[in-house]
Amino acid sequence: MDIGRLRVPAGVRDWLLALAVAALLVGTGLAGPAPDGAAGLIGCALLAAGGLALAARRRAPLAVLAVTGLCAVGYQAAGFEVLSVAYLVAVYGAVRAGHHAVTVIGSVALVLVLHVSALAFHDGPASEALAQARGTLEAAWLIAAFAAGEALRQAERRAEEAERGREEAAERRADEERLHIARELHDSLTHQISIIKVQSEVAVHVARRRGEEVSEALLAIQEAGREATRELRATLEALRDDDTAPPRGLDHIEELVERVRRGGLEATLTVEGTRGDVPAAVGRTAYRIVQEALTNVVRHSGASTATVRVEHRPGALTVQVDDDGKASPDSPPESGLGLLGMRERVTALGGRLQAVPRAERGFSVLAELPVERTQ
Repeated sequence: MDIGRLRVPAGVRDWLLALAVAALLVGTGLAGPAPDGAAGLIGCALLAAGGLALAARRRAPLAVLAVTGLCAVGYQAAGFEVLSVAYLVAVYGAVRAGHHAVTVIGSVALVLVLHVSALAFHDGPASEALAQARGTLEAAWLIAAFAAGEALRQAERRAEEAERGREEAAERRADEERLHIARELHDSLTHQISIIKVQSEVAVHVARRRGEEVSEALLAIQEAGREATRELRATLEALRDDDTAPPRGLDHIEELVERVRRGGLEATLTVEGTRGDVPAAVGRTAYRIVQEALTNVVRHSGASTATVRVEHRPGALTVQVDDDGKASPDSPPESGLGLLGMRERVTALGGRLQAVPRAERGFSVLAELPVERTQ
């Protein structure tokens, strides 16, 4: 929260809210018919305690829910006819934190207790009607607080998913551009430099075989060709591997599967074979393939389940992602930057990628990555 250029910390905001609610409760209680003596003092203390407890609503939402509920029962039993504002705020905080079931059970119990308490502690012919009206009003406010908390929770979740999607899209675009540059360098420069290197070495070899003196210029061309080949190879490896990025490999695939599982997709991971010494470039490529494939499943396939299988073979690593989405054998071939990026990654390592609709229903991505040759 910003006030002008002053940023108010969340803890300070919580205390300000708690003090405001406590003052509102105490002021409302004293403004109406208030009991005298010890009951009045205890009721005022409970009114203030219920409001002040809200200072901990972010750290311990369920504890605050229980404390504010008990305070509401206590000050009503003491004789204060005050709407449970603190409990409503606690309901909002608990639902926003995702505690739906506990909040519903606690709120139903509180409404029942308050209803019984109103009947027990208020005499007169209108006591039952008053209790019913009070219960209806508090139930309505509870539903409103619950709905508000759930709405904000859903909005925050969608914002987080959108932000994560933007980050993943930006990362994919950067990876695709890097691989495109590496491929262009490989196609345009490697061949030409190799020709220069081979021709210069052949010329030096022929001259020495004939007993002729090799010129300094020819030797310089030979050495420059070797050095250029080494530097180009190192540059291509750096572009393909992206060593500056946070390392992501085989050990992080389980996190990907768990993330989409939390998002509602029924995803499973199976690892077969004995894991050997997998090069870092192969591990990163396997991770990116699973990441891109699962992203496509969630966003475009309409699938309810997905299976990820990682198989360690002698000299190779196989990664396969299948789903039960809307794709069929009659569907048009998949295209797009994501699939193109996967193909370029696999091709750069000398592997093979197959991305086709499954025979029954859904889509399948299968990548075979060489291990020994890459290493």
